Amino acid sequence: MTRNLTCICCPLGCQITIEFEEEIISVEGNSCQRGKEYAKSEVTSPVRVFTSSVRVMGGNEEMCSVKSSLPLPKDRILDVAEAIRNTVVEAPIEIGDIMVPNVLETGVDLIATRKVEKRQ
Repeated sequence: MTRNLTCICCPLGCQITIEFEEEIISVEGNSCQRGKEYAKSEVTSPVRVFTSSVRVMGGNEEMCSVKSSLPLPKDRILDVAEAIRNTVVEAPIEIGDIMVPNVLETGVDLIATRKVEKRQ
């Protein structure tokens, strides 16, 4: 089986071709080792950083953006989105605060990416 990918590890965006069956046969087109590792990971166990937002109670903003502390397995992204749909956090919030610890027992936290002050 052959798969063509655009590497996202750096701004070069190398066009990588990976051949695999039960194991990786070849990886071509990468400019660096990171591209090779990215391609291997993408066909064996793809992961993504998850970004979303959660509702805020008592804050000067109604929502707070969040992202996963580590990439999550790609096949769990929709499950995580559904799990946090009704999540409400309380202000104040600082960038880096853990909004949802160990989401769906993945070992990954959802952290705040913006500051939300308490409403006066």
